[in-house]
Amino acid sequence: MAIVVNLDVVMAKKKMSATELAAKVQITPANLSILKNNKAKAIRFSTLEAICKALDCQPGELLAYEADET
Repeated sequence: MAIVVNLDVVMAKKKMSATELAAKVQITPANLSILKNNKAKAIRFSTLEAICKALDCQPGELLAYEADET
């Protein structure tokens, strides 16, 4: 996958648990886990905005592009 979600890294830096973030963002822990584990196919801008607000970060801190090795 070319887009990598660094949510776990940012959460660790901000010392926030998945349960706490899920509650602040108002998404299920299961959906947050999908994002954290790079299993998501898409993310709504409203969800991304809520995550950035809760973690006090920029979208670029959460998402990174890595070229596929082909």
